[in-house]
Amino acid sequence: MREFYPEIQPYETGMLDVGDGQTIYWEASGNPDGKPAVYLHGGPGGGSNPAQRRVFDPEKYRIILFDQRGCGQSTPHASAADADLSTNTTWHLVSDMEKLREHLGIERWLVCGGSWGSTLGLAYSETHPEKVTELILRGIFTLRQIELDWFYEGGAAAVYPDLWEKFIAPVPEAERSHLIKAYGRLLHDDDKAVRERAGIAWSTWESSTITLLQQPETIAKFTEPSYAVAFARIENHYFQHNGWFEPNQLIRDSTKLKDIPSVIVQGRYDMCTPAFTAWDLHRAWPEADFTMVPDAGHAFDEPGILDALIAATDLFAE
Repeated sequence: MREFYPEIQPYETGMLDVGDGQTIYWEASGNPDGKPAVYLHGGPGGGSNPAQRRVFDPEKYRIILFDQRGCGQSTPHASAADADLSTNTTWHLVSDMEKLREHLGIERWLVCGGSWGSTLGLAYSETHPEKVTELILRGIFTLRQIELDWFYEGGAAAVYPDLWEKFIAPVPEAERSHLIKAYGRLLHDDDKAVRERAGIAWSTWESSTITLLQQPETIAKFTEPSYAVAFARIENHYFQHNGWFEPNQLIRDSTKLKDIPSVIVQGRYDMCTPAFTAWDLHRAWPEADFTMVPDAGHAFDEPGILDALIAATDLFAE
């Protein structure tokens, strides 16, 4: 089994003004003269983290990470009481990626992402296929209503009934027929205590179910109040708008990617982004190499998923 490459530090960081009053944090690590690769974090709203650098060989790759609008070190932060998410959409993020690519003087780059990062990776690559050398996607998520209903409206409660009770606890019983909508109200309540309780409950549900076995350190990170509120608000905002996609858009338009060398990695027991979406994408896009990891959930650091991701980055490094 392949393991993470050694820890590395960025050799360059910056803040890029992308318009709309938004500034995004970016960093570059690895080999400044290496093959350009951008890693797209999850959520939306999850922010980048140092482990994401480590799926690439630092001697061969110029590794780019950035925090998407409203999260991580980007500003303004979505946890602020008066946070305005009106200019935080999938298509704003696609535009931000192009601005970052141009700012860094990169002609074309490898695009890698998991969970929401797979969504953004598909949206970007289907919009700008000429700018993508290769595409590596993990834990496929396309924001179809069936996917949202599974994880946020009760489907996954069949597997996690105990955790589900905690997820719905902040929501008044009269509003539980549409939990995403109800959480949207709670996360923007005037009372900070209400916002934080909702954000922590939302983020606890997600962080408790994204790994095959729970990881206390992951849950602790997700449930820090400022992180939790921003994360939950951004996700909820995107989900209420179905990512600003037409129905089935990302799977339908995957035909635009047939000439891009690509890899899809999916955990069989992924509760957050269940395997039916990865399978639907695989059927529509047979040119991409497809790996179903038999003993993994959702997280990218689970052994079988990490092994498949690093095998892909090693392959494309050449």
